[in-house]
Amino acid sequence: MKKTFSLFVALFMLVAVSYAQKGVLKFTKETHDFGKVEQGKPVTHVFEFKNTGTDPVVINDAQASCGCTKPSFSREPIMPGKTGSISATYNAAAAGPFNKSVTVTSNAEAGQAVLYLKGEVVSAAAAAETAAAPAATTPAAKDKKKSTKTSR
Repeated sequence: MKKTFSLFVALFMLVAVSYAQKGVLKFTKETHDFGKVEQGKPVTHVFEFKNTGTDPVVINDAQASCGCTKPSFSREPIMPGKTGSISATYNAAAAGPFNKSVTVTSNAEAGQAVLYLKGEVVSAAAAAETAAAPAATTPAAKDKKKSTKTSR
């Protein structure tokens, strides 16, 4: 009976220890869409996270999927309940759609997290058109357009 009870307590302790929570990185969002980006102009996004676990989290590394993306992060431990960030800069050199990833390695419970950057690199002329297009949809522009149609 004593052996059975001791075995039960030992098994219970093993299960309890295996479920003990470590540091947990909870990102506000794991994907950022830049939309249309002007060719030749690097763009940066800061991914924010919170340590929702019970132990400090230390980020060991952040690796981009290619040389066109450069991540940066603080090497200081993120204490439980505190926030941190990982910055990722994409060099918008080549025209066309892009989908890049940054793999974050830490001592957090999951071990790794993958963050994504996406968008479309367009020429400077196309970016200028895109920037000018919203101006045509302002309320004043709509009113002017309506008055032009009704005055005919």
